[in-house]
Amino acid sequence: MNANLSQPHPAEWEETEHLLPSVERELPAGRHQFHKERLMTRIHEDLRTTAPARPARTTRPRGPFLRRAVLLPAAACVLAATIGTGVHLLGPGDATDHGSGLATGPLLTTRIGVADPKGAPQLLDRISLASAAVPGPSPVRENQFVYIGSKSAGTHVRTDHGKSTLVSDELHQRETWSSPDGTKGWLIERGVTGPEGITLAGPTETGQAPTANLNAPTYNYLATLPTDPDALLRKIYEETRGKGRTPDQEAFTTIGDLLGGSYPPAALTVALYKAAAKIPGVVTVDDAVDAVGRHGVAVARLDDTSGLRTEWIFDSTTLAFLGERSVQVEGESGENGLIKPGTVVFTQAVMTRAIVDRIKEAPTGS
Repeated sequence: MNANLSQPHPAEWEETEHLLPSVERELPAGRHQFHKERLMTRIHEDLRTTAPARPARTTRPRGPFLRRAVLLPAAACVLAATIGTGVHLLGPGDATDHGSGLATGPLLTTRIGVADPKGAPQLLDRISLASAAVPGPSPVRENQFVYIGSKSAGTHVRTDHGKSTLVSDELHQRETWSSPDGTKGWLIERGVTGPEGITLAGPTETGQAPTANLNAPTYNYLATLPTDPDALLRKIYEETRGKGRTPDQEAFTTIGDLLGGSYPPAALTVALYKAAAKIPGVVTVDDAVDAVGRHGVAVARLDDTSGLRTEWIFDSTTLAFLGERSVQVEGESGENGLIKPGTVVFTQAVMTRAIVDRIKEAPTGS
């Protein structure tokens, strides 16, 4: 669904000359926690060759803005932390209520909200107006840090000794601190880091200094992005060309990552919502629930190839951004079709965004 059918499709805009280099994105949409799982897969494969007690293979989406090189030096720390992470394994008999077609049982499951293919432009216009009335982050000094606190959980297929089961992660907290220029940062997340966390500073896996871009933004980089919705969407399509399953799904994914994983300036937030309204296939959903149980309305897009719908959740009254989730709504996915309609593959709630003076400093009231 394009807001202006007389305009060329955004994916057909010509590539400009002065784009920053994009980061290689190894899997298409449905990306949260990907880097964590890629690392854990490598660890499990190493364990398989040395101590075949519990070989395992997992398949999950990836996490926004986490560079694999950041996590590799912390492999030992991650493995120690994951040993203590609780998961719930679901047997085949618990997975689905075949009468209703919706997943049930103790895993992350949900009622599938009703999609309205015509309501997105109007809702996103209201959301952009509400967002414009809320001040964004104050000017950030170079010695300060952008703090983001969120809670998340997920469901994925795990194959152990040739047997596949669904695994649900426990809801857990994630905290990040990032300097405006991206040269300093810190991450604390159960199952990914130890209790003290790990640094987000340092070179890429090729040994180069990291370059800010849409998939690895810094606050200073976000402040340079165009706030005209057409120019912003054009840049998103150009910089993500060839990534993801389709250009439209990747553009929607990229905007969602920026909304849920960064702290954009107020004018850019408004532009992101207006740009999203121009992406074909964006719909509204009458009811969605974030990771901590807050109900709201959603702006969403269905990935036709996987049947997975990504939903951005907003408070029904204030239209404030609450979080994001990915729900299997059509067909089955995962090995042996274990992920049924109604399964929440990933859910996140953004709890706090603030500017703080030091790494590991939590904002008052968070």
